[in-house]
Amino acid sequence: MTNGERALHFSEREDHRESQFKRIWANELEEVFADVAKYYDRANNVATLGLQSWLHESFLSTIQLRSGQKVLDVCAGTNAIGIGTLHKQSDLDVHALDRSKAMQEVGQQRAGQRGMKIKSFIGDAHSLPFADNHFDVVTLQYASRHLRILDVCREVYRVLKPDGHFYHSDMLRPTNKIVEKGYYLYLRACLTFTALLFRSGPAAMNCREYFISALKMFYSADEFSQMLYHVGFATVSSKTVLGGTVGFHKAAKAEPGEITRV
Repeated sequence: MTNGERALHFSEREDHRESQFKRIWANELEEVFADVAKYYDRANNVATLGLQSWLHESFLSTIQLRSGQKVLDVCAGTNAIGIGTLHKQSDLDVHALDRSKAMQEVGQQRAGQRGMKIKSFIGDAHSLPFADNHFDVVTLQYASRHLRILDVCREVYRVLKPDGHFYHSDMLRPTNKIVEKGYYLYLRACLTFTALLFRSGPAAMNCREYFISALKMFYSADEFSQMLYHVGFATVSSKTVLGGTVGFHKAAKAEPGEITRV
């Protein structure tokens, strides 16, 4: 596939995803996350059959940090990653950005209870309110399926310093068709059970099928790696767990003058 063909491929996929989900992304998700904010972390633990802590620690183990680094957690939610990075390296300058005020309110409470300072920003991940070459590390977890992710990755690349690193974790589309089919069946049942257990409001209940559809149209681990290379990252590594249903990616921004893979 040539560079031009690759660019068209990813743009067309993102156009299609946006055309299917634009109304939900623009209007409904904010209400969903306002509803689930107070029990979001507990619900994730139930949905993963108690594996959430292991997944969290597995992702954090991929993140390399140094003293005094400036870190941005995009779509930070309840600040689980910001808190986790500060546990690993206490003198980081951590910034958290999310569109949901309700999620960030919970996140700031969680950080404050631990005596941690995380700078909170309410904003759009597609247009990060930060200067070019500003952060040493950028993280993004469990939000990509709800975004025009190609544009977000371009913004991440822009705000990263040369030789900075982007760490990504999310549910992915498994390449094994048997695993994929079973995964969707499990998620459909799990989302219903979790919504009933935590007495979710109408917004969350009505978006259950959306979460399945968004995953069906999302990327596999290899496809996500190829997209990161297309954005301009010099090196990309990935790891999948749970049959390819969850993936971790690490991508490095090139130093000035370094040749990148495309």
